[in-house]
This record gives sequence, structure tokens and C-alpha cells, in this order.
Amino acid sequence: MNSALILGLSGLALTPEERAFFAELQPWGFILFKRNCESKEQVLRLTDELRALSGRSNVPILIDQEGGRVARLRPPVWRLPPPAWTFAEIYERDVETAEEAAALNSRLIAAELREIGVNVSCSPCIDLLHDEGHGIIGDRALGREPHQIVQLARAVAEGLMDGGVLPVIKHIPGHGRAKSDSHEELPVLEAPHEELSRSDFVPFRSLNDMPMAMTAHVVYTAIDDERCATWSSRLIHSVIRGEIGFDGLLMSDDVGMNALTGGFDERTYRALVAGCDVALHCSGDMGEMAEVAKGSRTLEGDAARRAEAALDRIAPPSDFDPEQGAARLAHLISGGTAIV
Repeated sequence: MNSALILGLSGLALTPEERAFFAELQPWGFILFKRNCESKEQVLRLTDELRALSGRSNVPILIDQEGGRVARLRPPVWRLPPPAWTFAEIYERDVETAEEAAALNSRLIAAELREIGVNVSCSPCIDLLHDEGHGIIGDRALGREPHQIVQLARAVAEGLMDGGVLPVIKHIPGHGRAKSDSHEELPVLEAPHEELSRSDFVPFRSLNDMPMAMTAHVVYTAIDDERCATWSSRLIHSVIRGEIGFDGLLMSDDVGMNALTGGFDERTYRALVAGCDVALHCSGDMGEMAEVAKGSRTLEGDAARRAEAALDRIAPPSDFDPEQGAARLAHLISGGTAIV
């Protein structure tokens, strides 16, 4: 049985301590960061070892590869994808071109990830860009209007899935209005529920068929004025599962972020009890992970069903020529038009 956890690791290869810890704990998945990625050959060795250690060929191995500021794979080894806002700007001149470019960029990302054994990309970020919001979203957004974000986000997600990589929509139910960075402190959002429902929640409701979503460490006072979404059973059950209608795998954002307080065991326990299917911990610090493990539990019941359903959606990549794809994407970004 797997633990309801996605864990990071410390470096370019597993340490003996990590190997023993992961073998005993059997986390559901793993997440990679820049510190884990030096070369294609090295990352593939690492992901091969994670698969062997887990005994599962489809063990989820995640990475944040949105593009722009949020890209763990970077030059000179890897292409740096453009930030999401690039496609929002193209959308202003031509919707079909923006959709083709967004899908093509994601297909290229998927090809790069599959080559190194990664099968989940923590993207797209489908938070609305609000001028009053903190810059942590900024050019990671696909637009200011829900309809635009829905169109572009679906293109991003389908591009990833065409390449055999699962997308993770984030940060459900919406981080764009938050005036602080949840990496640093807990954002408290005081907008009325009705206003959130007709704007920020729309992209998530429209993409509620996606396989995976990541919570926001944000307090929505109109729904639960005491607990952030990650820790709020009221918000998870009434809004994320109910109003938004998302029945895919729900993972927490990183329980190591400063928006959350208490020990790592408590942070993990509260996320899982509230209704997250799995808890995410990113730092790769062994002491922290040992505490996270104390707050975890076995992945079972509806959470296991949703986890299995998500992985069932990983399909073999469609035929694709990365060199031609990159040339086509450069043409579209520079002002070319979509194929009609």
C-alpha cells in the first residue's frame, strides 16, 4: 500500500538513507526540482531508480515546468519555455493562434519530460490575473478573463496529455486575488462567495474533468474564515468537490510553505483529514520528511480510486517531431497565424 504523499529528494541521486526511507514508506509519488536535474542522462537514471524502488512503472514523478520563472529544467541542457502570459498576449491578436501555440508549447514540454522519465507536469496555473493580486502569479497567468483562461488552459492540458504527461490544474479554487505570497505567509481573501463563483472559480469548474489539481494555501473568508483551502473540509467538500465539481486527484500545495503553521506532521494530517487525497512535501529534507510521514496515512478508499483514475489517463504519446514543433512555435510567437 502507498502512503498518501508526494515527496521531494535532496540531490542528483538517491542517498542510502532516502532509498531505505522511500522503500519502507512507499509514497504515492515524487517531485523533482532544479537541484535534482543536471543532465538528461542523470535525471533518467534517477527516475528509473524511483520506478524500480516503488515497483510501479507508472509511479507519478512530478515537476514544475510551467515556463518562464517557474521552470525547473533550464538551459543550457533544456529549452526554457515561455511564460504563460505569452499566450495571453497572442490571444489578444488571434484566439486560434494562441490556442495552437499553447498546445504546441505543452507538447514540446511533454516530449522533454517523457525523455527523462517524468510523467506529471504541475501546470497549467489557471488562476485569474488580478491587478490587486500579489506578483507571485503575474506572468504565470493565462489571462484576466475566465473564458480566455479556460480556452488556453485546455489547450495546455491537452498538449501535455497528447505527449503522455498528466497536467495538474492549480491553485484550486483560485490564488489570483491573494495579496500575499503563500510561500511566505498565509493570504486571507475577503471577496464575496458570489463574486468568486462567477470569476475565479470558473476556470476550475470548466476544467473539472482534469485528472489532478493542487490546492491553494489561501483563506476564503466568505466560505471558511478560519482555515485555508488546504485545511478546510468545508471548502474542499462544498466548493472543490461540490460547486466546482472536481472529482480528480486533489493534492495539497507544498506543506512546507510558510502559509502553514505547526509541525510537519500536523500540517500533513490536517490536509489529509480536510479532504486532500495526497499531501505534497517538496524540500527533500530528511528530518522534515520523517515528520511528514508521521502525519500521513495509507492511500485508500475514494482517494485511492481517484489516484488510480488519474494514472489511467497516462497514454502513449502521439506522433510528434520536436524540431518541427519548436520551429512552428517560434513562428507563432513571432507573429505567425494558426493552421486553419
